[in-house]
Amino acid sequence: MAVVLDLISNPRPRHPEKAHRPDRAGPPKPDWIRVKAPVSPGYFATRAIVRENGLHTVCEEAGCPNIGECWEKKHATFMILGDTCTRACAFCNVKTGLPAAPDAHEPEHVARATARLGLAHVVVTSVDRDDLPDGGARHFADTIRAIRAHCPTTTIEVLTPDFLRKDGALETVVAARPDVFNHNLETVPSLYLTVRPGARYFHSLRLLQRVKELDPAMFTKSGLMVGLGEERNEILQVMDDLRSADVDFLTIGQYLQPTRKHHEVKRFVPPDEFEALKKIAYAKGFLMVASSPFTRSSHHAGEDFARLRAARDRRR
Repeated sequence: MAVVLDLISNPRPRHPEKAHRPDRAGPPKPDWIRVKAPVSPGYFATRAIVRENGLHTVCEEAGCPNIGECWEKKHATFMILGDTCTRACAFCNVKTGLPAAPDAHEPEHVARATARLGLAHVVVTSVDRDDLPDGGARHFADTIRAIRAHCPTTTIEVLTPDFLRKDGALETVVAARPDVFNHNLETVPSLYLTVRPGARYFHSLRLLQRVKELDPAMFTKSGLMVGLGEERNEILQVMDDLRSADVDFLTIGQYLQPTRKHHEVKRFVPPDEFEALKKIAYAKGFLMVASSPFTRSSHHAGEDFARLRAARDRRR
């Protein structure tokens, strides 16, 4: 069983089945991008465990379209480091403002929830915490160690912010020895100023490269959204950049506009184009590629990690 502990903090919306109902600009949704509201017993059981442990989930707060599928299998995506981001990316529905201080007990709560759900694979992520001297790196490390103490056989994947101008932060997380280090580029360089204005494309790319320099055995992973207005040749160039940084695993998914105030969906990419991008990415040398309209960084993370490890073993 795999769970994702996503640290992207945002306490809204509390009802995920309503998360994608706000009116939006842009093209109408095609049939392939629609999902049913979650109603299974497994979904409600997972929600109960989340509530009992006082945890936030990115599944609810970001209105993830995969929540019904994942929660039915107890694959919840938990959030730590609060409910407020210090940045305001144009694609993200997370609340922006001045965050509260990190909860020192949170790593233990996350570890206990991991054990309670019986998870074989866990993903830990966070909002950007530019207000903290280390960007939240020590909190990542503490969470990794707490999970190891409670669940020694569980594999751990981190999805980190970029730790921009936080010297030593990356080294702190890598030293805690997660099994997978994920940092999403999110989009192509030409769209950074409008989509991800607080970040820097080549800094993010260098972050991923530096992980491999610190620990060549650690898996690295990154993700892209499409439908934001990027060109095909730009996507292919990002693939080349990631391979130059020795990134192992690439995810590609459709951007969905949370509300009218967010960046407009310029295009809904059809499933056959996602499949074509997957074939190209494999040809460029990625060990693992997940590419579909509903692909998200944490979707099927446990199953994909097993395939990633097997792919590396075959290459040896």
